[in-house]
Amino acid sequence: MSTNFTGRPAGSRHDAPTTAVPWLTPEEERAWRAFRRLLTVLPARTARDLAADSGLSAPDYEVLSTLSERDGRRRALKDLAAKMEWSRSRLSHHIDRMEVRDLVERHPDPSDARGCVIGLTDHGFEILEQAAPHHVRSVRRRLVDHLTSDELRVLERISSRIADLPDA
Repeated sequence: MSTNFTGRPAGSRHDAPTTAVPWLTPEEERAWRAFRRLLTVLPARTARDLAADSGLSAPDYEVLSTLSERDGRRRALKDLAAKMEWSRSRLSHHIDRMEVRDLVERHPDPSDARGCVIGLTDHGFEILEQAAPHHVRSVRRRLVDHLTSDELRVLERISSRIADLPDA
């Protein structure tokens, strides 16, 4: 008996119609498996490129680039954690490691006595400026250059629609 756990399990016991679980059709399963593979391969490859080119991890780059987009290059840790889908504790530990490398600094959060604001240091901004062109080349080589303009628009629409769904 083979069971793939995304499509309907094959085998005598599971061949009866199931109303509790809407198993994936073969087409849906192929799409899901291809998407899962993309979610594994693309971030791993771009992270490898980023580390080789700049010594930054993907989370380092996410923190630095997110901070660089804000006036004053600062953001509350709680907002940064929410954007990255990390717990505050996990991000705080990561920020500790980035502080040691003088990439970021902590400031008191005037709106939350228990929180802090993360600021991008001048050194962190310089590192980001050096890393960004390499990262963009990697993203182009690994994704963008393989898609047409129409495919990019579809990818953007699909990605935004799925990412913007409420967390159930």
